[in-house]
Amino acid sequence: MARAKNQRVDDGRDTGRGGRRGQAAEAVVEAVDGGLAELLPDRDRARAWTLLIDGAPQSHVDLDDPSFLSFEYQRRLGHVIDLVAPPGKPVHVVHLGGGAMTLARYTAATRPRSTQQVVERDAALVQLVRREVPLDPNARIRVRSTDAREGLAKVPDGWADLVVADVFSGARTPAHLTSVEFVTEVRRAVKDSGIYAANLADGPPLAHLRGQIATVASVFPELALVADPTVLRGKRFGNAVLVASGRPLPIAELTRRAASDPHPARVEHGRELLDFTGGASPVTDAVAVASPAPPPSVFR
Repeated sequence: MARAKNQRVDDGRDTGRGGRRGQAAEAVVEAVDGGLAELLPDRDRARAWTLLIDGAPQSHVDLDDPSFLSFEYQRRLGHVIDLVAPPGKPVHVVHLGGGAMTLARYTAATRPRSTQQVVERDAALVQLVRREVPLDPNARIRVRSTDAREGLAKVPDGWADLVVADVFSGARTPAHLTSVEFVTEVRRAVKDSGIYAANLADGPPLAHLRGQIATVASVFPELALVADPTVLRGKRFGNAVLVASGRPLPIAELTRRAASDPHPARVEHGRELLDFTGGASPVTDAVAVASPAPPPSVFR
């Protein structure tokens, strides 16, 4: 049963929210623009939190260790962040979709002095996150509360080393962020050697995923897909991370990291990946639709 706005629930733990210790950790439930947001304390990590919107898990963040990534798709995006430049080198990153800003925190922790822009449309969610799980004030992270495509349009040509798209509204990626026109705008914003990484969600028969691969392949010449083999076989609904660039990708190292991860994944690329599309056509603004809604069983 949903709890009332701003209700806090004592779970008996000995640590508090944000920077406070010595208090019982409390769940925070608050209405935001995109629905009912819940920040739930992690019983296994002293100052870690899971963000849910209308019951759908969105982010996990550990304030004591922002380099810790819990969700499997975020770990795969973390591998991309690790490989976008030599270890520790500062980079320019655009995050489309913020949530609890887990990946921006990860980048700031693993690549100090990086410059980052987070585009998160839900202004009320941004305020909640800033208040309850605040960002490191020394991190160079700028947050814009606007539509992802509108925010991307303000990024200078060739500014970004990496653009990460992780945008969901009601557990679905909005239609206008699935088209050739959108991906073309991404390519404008990234450097020639830059990378685009998108979190995609789909289930059998994987029509959305196949269409997104075809869409991105019409703009970027180099692609790779990182996903659980059961998702790629169409056995269950799940996430896949699509990685694209104008230059050759670090396939060997990405494959090694994905295979050795606590949540092992397979990397598809080259001819095998294009064959996987099954002849799907690129999606344009004129025909774009939102990604499919996950079945209710996904969040049980």
